[in-house]
Amino acid sequence: MAAAIAREVRDGETVAVGTLSPVPAAGVLLARARHAPRATVMIINHEDYWPFHEGSKEFYDFAQQGKIDLFFLSGGQIDQFGNLNIIAIGDHDHPAVRLPGGAGSAMLYYLAPRVILFRSDHTSRTFVERVDWVTSPGSSPPGVFRPGGPWKVVTPLAVLAFNRETKRLELESVHPGVSQEQVQTATGFPLVARREGAVTPPPTEQDLAILRGPVRQAVARLYPVFCRSAFLAA
Repeated sequence: MAAAIAREVRDGETVAVGTLSPVPAAGVLLARARHAPRATVMIINHEDYWPFHEGSKEFYDFAQQGKIDLFFLSGGQIDQFGNLNIIAIGDHDHPAVRLPGGAGSAMLYYLAPRVILFRSDHTSRTFVERVDWVTSPGSSPPGVFRPGGPWKVVTPLAVLAFNRETKRLELESVHPGVSQEQVQTATGFPLVARREGAVTPPPTEQDLAILRGPVRQAVARLYPVFCRSAFLAA
């Protein structure tokens, strides 16, 4: 997942990573070490990669000035239209699951030109036909000013891409060892494949060396438990 995310980072752009996002953090640091040395990387609360010291408002003001090129979001539910649900599963007042809430996700989904969604699992409980509640809409009605929106979705099984013409998610590639049928079974809505048989390029030996070396050291400063688990076999 980190290698797939890294490929989406472009040299010279400003990339911001929010809370509870160790995989995107690893991906953007891999990209900067590999092919995007001029990228500006911001990782919330990381002492080396967070330039804001006056609270979250300072970061949101920065985003509203159009200075973030790429951001990352997740959700308890993601539907075929790119809508995110971070509010509740089921009835709002008596939910089966109460989710953490949207925080600034709705605003950032509008403002960042490209938003990559990510999940550490890929199941039909998460990837649903329609979300129970829309925290952050994948698209907006005509006439609504919206420079940003969904770009890709990265999961342990595949990479999905958002088609801005049809306003739906499509299957871009399956990861090595995963079939298109497996991805479809784990997804609660029909997936159109952009290219039949497309497979996500695996991490190179150079990628793995960077991830297991300097990236691991940097990410562990903020996510030590994640790094102990993710790099156990390294």
